[in-house]
Amino acid sequence: MNWNGAEDAGLPAASLPPPPPLEWKFSQVFGERTAGEEVQEVDIISAIEFDKSGDHLATGDRGGRVVLFERADVRDRGSRRDLERQDYSISRHPEFRYKTEFQSHEPEFDYLKSLEIEEKINKIRWCQTANGALFLLSTNDKTIKLWKVHEKKVKRISKMNMDDSQAIGNGSIASSSANSPRAYLPNGGCSERPYNHLSSDFLFPPGGFPSLHLPVVMCQETSLVARCRRIYAHAHDYHINSISNNSDGETFISADDLRINLWNLEISNQSFNIVDVKPANMEDLTEVITSAEFHPTHCNMLAYSSSKGSIRLIDLRQSALCDNHFKLFEEHEAPVPKSFFTEIIASISDIKFAKDGRHILSRDYMTLKLWDINMDSGPVATFQIHEYLRPKLCDLYENDSIFDKFECCLSGDGLRVATGSYNNLFRVFGCVPESTEATTLEASKNPMRRHVQNPARPARSLGSLTRVVRRGEATGVDANGNSYDFTTKLLHLAWHPTENSIACAAANSLYMYYA
Repeated sequence: MNWNGAEDAGLPAASLPPPPPLEWKFSQVFGERTAGEEVQEVDIISAIEFDKSGDHLATGDRGGRVVLFERADVRDRGSRRDLERQDYSISRHPEFRYKTEFQSHEPEFDYLKSLEIEEKINKIRWCQTANGALFLLSTNDKTIKLWKVHEKKVKRISKMNMDDSQAIGNGSIASSSANSPRAYLPNGGCSERPYNHLSSDFLFPPGGFPSLHLPVVMCQETSLVARCRRIYAHAHDYHINSISNNSDGETFISADDLRINLWNLEISNQSFNIVDVKPANMEDLTEVITSAEFHPTHCNMLAYSSSKGSIRLIDLRQSALCDNHFKLFEEHEAPVPKSFFTEIIASISDIKFAKDGRHILSRDYMTLKLWDINMDSGPVATFQIHEYLRPKLCDLYENDSIFDKFECCLSGDGLRVATGSYNNLFRVFGCVPESTEATTLEASKNPMRRHVQNPARPARSLGSLTRVVRRGEATGVDANGNSYDFTTKLLHLAWHPTENSIACAAANSLYMYYA
């Protein structure tokens, strides 16, 4: 890992000793598959997101479903505020339990463009809660939906028939016969005589009959209901790659390859185009938008990344169409010969703002970079993820693995960053200057089972591989003798906003770890 101007970038001073590396432990797994079990394509997880409090976790899959989990250990002991008031430390590690699930998107077909629209969930973002209900945005390639998940009381009608023992003759409603017409009295009694034979000698007791039970609606239990409140559609010609909530709680953005649109949560039939990089002639297109995110505290600022490895910061107060950025972050290339793959691996697949809004974390194919928004000369830190794959870029291109889009995340305190890799591995790095923390974990019940050499160590030559990999093959051996499998990749992960807890997706399984 490389550090550039870290002290001036708002990171802790180098004179302070970096915190010790975290010792990660397995917490729980949802949807664990048995050995040899075939994974259905629709069950593969495609999005993970914690809410702001960290008490809820949402996942989306390729089948268009959204599954919600809730924090179990806090609810069992009382609210978080009560625990803080009692100065009670939570000694147990975070535990989640299944809450509910719903079908968010269905497969569609665009008849005008003869295009099939997948139901796969690309992104999930939590909105502010209201009146005890949860709100979240989910999107596939074309359509964004706002969902409300709340508890609904199940209403039942109590017993309402008359007491047979105290009914008048055969006048109880339950024993009435449908063969002959009856005269029903105002308070529920009835006469066996026909309507025209109702005599005046029938005495109606004052106050009615005490045995008559009127129907009463009873609420005996509750059930969780997911309702689609808004559908934001027909605003993107290209596939949506990002959605992000604004800190004002009223608006959000959606981004595709060429445009970024601004929406109001309450208005689903209108959006404003705030960024448009589409050239007049598509042959002049040189880069596309790959990710976009609002600043966590400044509602007028947002950042978006491009396929050329640059990040642009824009201010919504400058103009209605923010084609001109006010800050550009890109790494100045070293004077080395470029290859065919240089621009492909430079493409940024994900960006995330730190909680304080001072730093931006970006992930390209080979590295993780930390940027300071006040320093646009270059990244303050660079972390190598799988440098041993650099000699294999040709094979990665042949099997399309070079286009895999890995996500990244930061810890709530901003001291660490994490991202995924192949073999269902993910890496955790320390962000403090002089920190040597670089932990490699595997998405399994034994996360420390595999250890990869320090990424800063230069990779050996291709000839030192213990097994030669044929062109386009999806498995092989890295420079340290570790086997790798391009078909098992950890693309999606999320860091708990207040605790050292990570949720990550390996195919259809959701693994959770704590430190």
